[in-house]
Amino acid sequence: MDIKFHGERALVTGAGRGIGRALAKKLVECGAQVVALSKTQANLDSLKAEVPSIHTVCVDLANWDETKKAVQGLGDIDLLVNNAAFGIINTFGTIGPEDFDKIFAVNVKAVINVSQIAAEGMKKKRKGAIVNVSSQAGMVGMKDHALYGASKGALDQLTRIMALELGPYQIRVNSVNPTVVMTEMAKVGWSDPVKAADMKSKIPLGRFCDPEHVVNGIIYLLSDKADMINGAILPIDGGFTAC
Repeated sequence: MDIKFHGERALVTGAGRGIGRALAKKLVECGAQVVALSKTQANLDSLKAEVPSIHTVCVDLANWDETKKAVQGLGDIDLLVNNAAFGIINTFGTIGPEDFDKIFAVNVKAVINVSQIAAEGMKKKRKGAIVNVSSQAGMVGMKDHALYGASKGALDQLTRIMALELGPYQIRVNSVNPTVVMTEMAKVGWSDPVKAADMKSKIPLGRFCDPEHVVNGIIYLLSDKADMINGAILPIDGGFTAC
């Protein structure tokens, strides 16, 4: 399927590495003018070195005011991907307020902040697409994922409400919910073959995602090929949530 975004401006949060980095590069390939946002300047510098046409913005999404200022300064955005996320694994009973605040500040609060700003320009054009990167942990209960799962469950519900309220302006909002994605960071966390085998045994396809699997789903949902898909929560999990 040939998808092009010529003349459209795309903002990707958490674009310094992993899914966000792969997505930013793919959007450029598809003709979009890409703004890559990350809190780590070194990651943005290396991305810029690879793809000089990408505009980079360094800001900590957990800081509401600084983020608002940075995103407002970008002008109109046609395509938004809220990819940035913060993950902590906690056993229930050990959760403290600091961890709660850290996770929800990025995984939910920042999505609201960035999306509200981007949506203002989309409303004027009466066109736009937003994709929130969620997780299978938002759809099913997973041990030691109380905070992370709760934040992604909140993100899924936020996706539905945004789709309802922004739909009349022809702005579509959807989420993708991947299983374990084999980014460089995930490879460290899932290097234990016993741990990995246990998770894969619960996935009918018997394997984890590569970043490209998630990127392809996002690209489709952003495109006009998906112009009647709104409010969808799309598992990219090899069938994990079908069990």
